[in-house]
Amino acid sequence: MSVRDIVVDACPAFAAGSIPRRSCVGLIPSSPHRRALRTLLAAASMLGASEGAALAAGDEPPRPTVGDSTNAALMKKLEAMEQRIKILEGQLKQKHTASPPTAKPSSTSAVLANASTATPAAQPAAVGGSPTAGNKAILGVLDSPVPGLSIGAYGEVFFGAMQNPAANGQWQNGFDARRFVLLPTYQITDNIIFNAEIEFEHAGAGFDNDDKLHGTAEIEQLWVDFKVVDQFNWRAPGVDLVPIGYINQHHEPTQFYSVLRPEIYNGLIPSTWKVPASSIYGTITEGLKYQIMLSSSNEDFGDSFDNRTEAKTVPPPGTAYFPGIDGLNALGFSSPPLGDFQQLSNTLAVSGRLDFAPLFLPGFAGSVSAYYSPNTTPRGAHDDFGNFLGHSSLTVFDAEFRYRIPDTGFELRAEYAQAIFGSPANLRANNDSDPFNNVGKNMFAYSGEIAYHLPLGTILNSEWEMVPFYRYTYENLQTSGFAGTDVNTPTGAGQSQFHTAGVAVFPSPKLVLKATYQKVKNNDPLGAQSDSVLGAVGFFF
Repeated sequence: MSVRDIVVDACPAFAAGSIPRRSCVGLIPSSPHRRALRTLLAAASMLGASEGAALAAGDEPPRPTVGDSTNAALMKKLEAMEQRIKILEGQLKQKHTASPPTAKPSSTSAVLANASTATPAAQPAAVGGSPTAGNKAILGVLDSPVPGLSIGAYGEVFFGAMQNPAANGQWQNGFDARRFVLLPTYQITDNIIFNAEIEFEHAGAGFDNDDKLHGTAEIEQLWVDFKVVDQFNWRAPGVDLVPIGYINQHHEPTQFYSVLRPEIYNGLIPSTWKVPASSIYGTITEGLKYQIMLSSSNEDFGDSFDNRTEAKTVPPPGTAYFPGIDGLNALGFSSPPLGDFQQLSNTLAVSGRLDFAPLFLPGFAGSVSAYYSPNTTPRGAHDDFGNFLGHSSLTVFDAEFRYRIPDTGFELRAEYAQAIFGSPANLRANNDSDPFNNVGKNMFAYSGEIAYHLPLGTILNSEWEMVPFYRYTYENLQTSGFAGTDVNTPTGAGQSQFHTAGVAVFPSPKLVLKATYQKVKNNDPLGAQSDSVLGAVGFFF
């Protein structure tokens, strides 16, 4: 390709003579390309002038001149610059492919397959750059009034019918403004970035009988990143997500196809699993990233704040309290408090994660992650007979992958998670006089999912996509290895199978319409009585 070809390819209007060179440069949005094109245009003008001068000299045979050697050297430099531009274009394309799910995606599959390979937690928007049309810094619709500030959002609304096991499985219709989350990000400097998530759940920020509000407002994430080098960055102490699994860190509704979050993340991994924490993270090599976190430990206390004493202990012996870990809800109520120094333990936990997206296997991404706490027993923990409980460690392991098979519409996902308890005899669930919620030596779950991406064409001026899917999940929260003071007679309710099928329609990668049917089976003689038919509207921008 000649220099003029490069320029014509970048700016046809210049070739046609309809706009001057300077105006053509302004049409190139990417700053690295703009600088390179400016140089190419200048060179093209110089070469054009040289060619004109040569033609004006008549038909005499050309003679070697200093100008010829200069032009030859310039041509070599331009060819080298052309190669550099191609490299930059490739790097830019790769960067966009591996960017967080919050960056403007080119397609739904790009969001889903590659989101986990960027940073250790979902980030609401690319910071520091000029937003492009349709992906502006303030909620995707407005330019930021403050350089470096962006505000994103995600949320979802549920509706449909569910069986209520507390009403003997009666089907009941309902509605839930499930959540609305604001995602402010501020680039303090080129290397220091503030990030937060502010979440409103169930349509309200408190309890109000007049307005029938029954919701919450909470800080889900709050931290400052110090970008050092690609291989090593520091996330200062704040509220962050434990780096376990995929959905815990990428739980926006456009990242999964069912209405409810995948079952593994509804207890065994208590999504959204947020903790007081600090971490380091970076890129080991292309396609391989890591995060290591130090955090407050989970605690085996699932009761209200009213039952915490001023000494920061559980209630005194003789007063019952609910466990944070049990055979029906797994780790669902064990997350540590986030404020007011209300943690019931001095114990720190460590967790880590490896994300991989091998270059030799396009469309494939996955992760392995682990969490370890040497003790989840809170201060003053006791059984119902007044005996104090000793330490019990907690280890959680997760492995998952996502594979969008190239040149097909098929996508595969699979995941395995396990929790291991160091001393089940010291877990509150095994010492609370409840014979049905007991815990064994471990808990585990696995799931497999198949989906098919079907383009629907242009509707309402956007490219729509439909994704039918099916997911199977098995959970066993009550394995063997029980020890404690309780009578151990579990009903089998902690051993469940979930058949989840439905369709997700994406009018845009930022918006999804969902319909899901879920059949739940367990080993309880009465049955799970928890089937559901649900619809949802979700967004993320």
